[in-house]
Parts: sequence; C-alpha cells; structure tokens
Amino acid sequence: MRSIEELTTIRDKHRGDVICRIERKAPTVKAGIGGGSEGSDSYRSHVLICAGTGCSSMESRLVSKNLREEIGRLGLDKEIKVIETGCFGFCNMGPIMVVYPEGTFYCQVQPQDVTVIAEEHLRQGKPVERLLYRHTKDGAGAASMEDIEFFKHQKRVALENCGRINPEDIEEYIGQNGYFALAKCLKEMSREDVIDAVKKSGVRGRGGAGFPTGMKWSFASGSKAEQKYVVCNADEGDPGAFMDRSVLEGDPHSVLEAMAIAGYAIGASHGYIYIRAEYPIAVERLRIAIRQAREYGVLGEGIFDTDFHFDVDIRLGAGAFVCGEETALLASTEGRRGEPRPRPPYPAVQGLFGRPTVINNVETLANIPKIIFRGWEWFAAMGTEKSKGTKVFALAGKINNIGLIEIPMGTTLRTIIYDIGGGIPKGKKFKAAQTGGPSGGCLTETHLDIPLDYDNLAAAGSMMGSGGLIVMDEDNCMVDIARFFLEFTQDESCGKCPPCRIGTKRMLEILNKITSGNGVMEDLDRLEVLAETIRDSSLCALGQTAPNPVLSTLKHFRSEYEAHIREKKCPAGVCQALLSYTIDPLKCKGCSLCARNCPAGAISGKIKEPYVIDQAKCVKCGECISRCKFGAISKG
Repeated sequence: MRSIEELTTIRDKHRGDVICRIERKAPTVKAGIGGGSEGSDSYRSHVLICAGTGCSSMESRLVSKNLREEIGRLGLDKEIKVIETGCFGFCNMGPIMVVYPEGTFYCQVQPQDVTVIAEEHLRQGKPVERLLYRHTKDGAGAASMEDIEFFKHQKRVALENCGRINPEDIEEYIGQNGYFALAKCLKEMSREDVIDAVKKSGVRGRGGAGFPTGMKWSFASGSKAEQKYVVCNADEGDPGAFMDRSVLEGDPHSVLEAMAIAGYAIGASHGYIYIRAEYPIAVERLRIAIRQAREYGVLGEGIFDTDFHFDVDIRLGAGAFVCGEETALLASTEGRRGEPRPRPPYPAVQGLFGRPTVINNVETLANIPKIIFRGWEWFAAMGTEKSKGTKVFALAGKINNIGLIEIPMGTTLRTIIYDIGGGIPKGKKFKAAQTGGPSGGCLTETHLDIPLDYDNLAAAGSMMGSGGLIVMDEDNCMVDIARFFLEFTQDESCGKCPPCRIGTKRMLEILNKITSGNGVMEDLDRLEVLAETIRDSSLCALGQTAPNPVLSTLKHFRSEYEAHIREKKCPAGVCQALLSYTIDPLKCKGCSLCARNCPAGAISGKIKEPYVIDQAKCVKCGECISRCKFGAISKG
C-alpha cells in the first residue's frame, strides 16, 4: 500500500465494523456473501471477547474457541463474527464478552457458558440475564457498557481501540482511521507543523514528571545529526501497573503510527520499542503489527509515496525497574548494563548510540495519532489549564471495581473511588490512595475532592507517574506500605550512586526496626534526614523519588509511626511482630478447633471450656482466627 486512496478503500471496507461496534446499528447484510472475506458488514452481529493478559489467564481464549465451535454447530458462522480484542479495562469482571450491535456486556463468562449464549442470545435474540453485570449498589443487571458506572465517567482516548478492534488485524485499525494521521503529516504538514500541533495540544509525558511532549520533540528536531532515533519506553515496572501493556496488547498500531509521526517530526528514520520480556502477549502482537505495517507500506521506505523512510525494531528488557529511567533504558537498548548517566547532555541532544533521540512512553504515543487526526484543539479542550487530555490509571487495591480506567485530567479522586471504582469493599473506610507507584506518595481523605492533574498531585506531595493508583482502607498499615515500596526501590537500585545504594538500605533498616517493635522516636528524625539527602543527591529519578512514600506517610500518618514506637502496637493490626492474639472467654465455646489447627501448639484448654493462647509460643500466623466460628479470637 503506497497511496492514501488504498488506505481509504480499506477503511471503507470496514465501515460495517464501525456501524456495528460504535454506532450500535446492525450493518446491512450483503446478499449472497458469507464469511468475512468480502467485508465485515456481511455479519449481523459481532461478538468481542477480551484476549488481554488478565482475561487470557482466566481461559478467555477457550471461551472464544468454544463459541466459534458452537455457532458453527448452529449454522450461524456466516452471520456471527467472533473477534478477540485487547483489554476492556474491567479486569475483575473477566473474562468479558460484548455482543454488538446491542452492546450487551457479559462478565465472568466461563467456557461452558457459550452454549446458552449462542442458543438464547445469538440465535433467539434473548440476552442471558445471569451473565450480565450486576450493579454493586442495587444488584440490578446492566444491559450494556453505557449502563455500568465503571464506564460512565471515563473518556477513552489512548484506550479508544482497546476492546473494540482485533489488535492482530491492521485493517481493523485502519477501519478506525488508523494511519490517516501519518498520511496527513506526510502529505499536508511540514515537520514544524507537526511539532507545533503537539505543542499546542498541551500533551505531556504520561510516564513520569509530565514534561511537555512537543518541547521534547522540538529539542530533538533542532539537534543536527545524520541519524536520529525514536524510542518507545514500554518498560512498565511499577507494582500494580499495567497501562502500557494493555495498550500494546489492544492497539499496537497506534504506537507504531505515533513513532513514525515522531520520526517525521524530528528527522529520524528508525525507532526502537523497549519492552519487558515478561509481557509475552504484548511482544507477540507488536511483532505481528510491525510485520503487517511493513507489508502494507506504512513502515519502511517511501511511505505514502514520499521520501520519508521509517522502520521499527523491538528490544526486550530483563525487568530492571531502573531501565524505566531514560538514560538507563538507552544503555540497555545498546546492549550495555542498564545504568543511568548524568544529564546533561539530554537524550534529545545525545541519546541512543550517541545520536539525538526522542523517548516517549506508550500512553503518550497512543495519544499522538488522535491529536493529529482530530486536531490539537480537540485534545486541548479536555483536562485542566496545565494538564490537557486524559490519563490512564491502573486502579487496584481495596476497591470494588479493579481495572484500567481513563479519565479526563481534573477528575477528582472521589469520582474515581466511589463512582468508577464502586467504593471500598465490605463497607470499609477509605484511608489513602498511593499514586505514582514506588516513586509517588499517598493521598488522604482531605484530597478526595481536588482535581487530579500534574500540578495538584505535586502540591499534595505525590506525582502522576505512569498511572498506578492503589487504594487502601482502614485495615492497611501505612508504615508497612512505606516499607513495602522502599523495599522494592532498594532492591531495584542499580547501585551506581551511593545515596541510592546505601541510603535506601539504611532507610529500609530503620523501617524494619520500627515495624518489628524496636524503633525509637529518634528514628523518625533519621528517616527524614536520610530521605531529604537521598532525594537531593541521587543520580537519577529512581533514587530521587525513592523516599517519597516514606515522606508522604510520615506527613499524613505520623501517629501510626508513633504508635509503632511508643505503644509497640500496629493500629491496623498488620505488622506481625507487634500483634498478639487473645481468646475472649465469654465467647469461646471450647470447641478446640483453634488448638487442633495451631501449627505452634500455642493454644491449650479443655473441651467445652475457654481455651487460652501461650504468647511465648504463638507465631502470630492468624490460623486460629480463620478457624474460629464464634468470633472469640481477636488480634491487637
């Protein structure tokens, strides 16, 4: 494919997909046409099944296989199209299946459920009520995605095609206006025009501190060199984060198109995607997408009959968190040890193989084709004054609706937790939300109504980061949370600079001392001094931000630290060394179940009389509480 006319022909061929899946209208069935070879509008219904990592781990591929076999048995294979897609986002409801044009949303579909779906819904037109999503508030069934609170408050831009197209079919991407932004750049815009549009859109980097994307491109464009590079940072390493992985699994061509646009804008002819090897589905779909893009002529030489050449290769990372830092990532891409280097010079001047390089993460790039195709004004109209567009978050932790969400910048934490997230399980009280992963900080009840954007999060002592958002309730110990994140960053330190290598180890030792009941009040002062020293003197952002969870929890939950030290007590009942298990003699029925299951033999007594726990023998495993049927055992 070398012309825009051919691109338009392919898009028109897939008009039926758009009608069916977006406009929610049944496409006109072509008489005498069977199967999809003549165009997808041959089918009266499309069944989209999530084949992202989460749903695949719950046998969604088997659901898809069984459904194809069942509709074949019913003779519906010429009428029903089954498509495996990327992530819909509602991860704890998987495997997910959506039937169009109705938009019926089925959740937690099992392989054995496809028989009734095929017979009752696809053959008779009657939705299967028991498989519909049930609202957490009233238990009523939702007929479609639009009826579900989880989706109502979202605005999908970077995730627009995830769950809507087959990520392994380039023509489905083209059917959603894919590669038309690249064509527009090459045929209608100068390099300066492209950079100007990205600048005016206000899009900022979605993987860290939010540096303006257009400015970064402008720096690289102004650097003089015969060879320049575009690098996609897909080294997503934050605990609980899976935003970039899901985009690559569900819409890989959007990233390839964006990289080509960036290459045109800065004068680069080659790009690399640096991605973790432990993302096998994303890696495989990227390889398929690159091969298809080359075959269709949107990667390679003379793209759209111009003198612009651009190609992309993949580099697999071994899972080092520090390689998310751009200079460490470049070193690893070159085949060297993944360690950061001092800046300046910045990668836009001296990057990959010593040449000017633009580095953007997956979510940032996924926005670029939409900005070019729809106009920068469209993107700039979303969000806040200094934080434009939308942001993808991986919503996890103590929340009813776990998954991937995309919301306009400026949406409040309250909306995310109580409307999109469905609130805290079991009616527990919200305590905090950690944003920015190990590099971020916690937000408390006092922050529930602030608009979430780069500046407000920074002012609250946290950061946007790549978009991890972990919710905690009253049962979480904030000292233990700080210890968990610091343990992660300390383990992931590359060891190159002493403040990070030694300082984080000393901080972790103090936190372990506090959570084991051996802390003293002076330890809090030591933590703060160490944190500030590490923050101000570390070589890269890993070390500079490693103290953030400790500083944040000290600021908002200092009383919990003091309770651990002064009272030798964990208020949340989490820190094992500070726990004690006791049996209430008024509630104990003397059934002996706790004693029979105690691995340490710490519980003794007589049948039908209250039992007691020997604190010297107790290993504080909690097995007794889980076994007691009368609520007679408590911990404190």
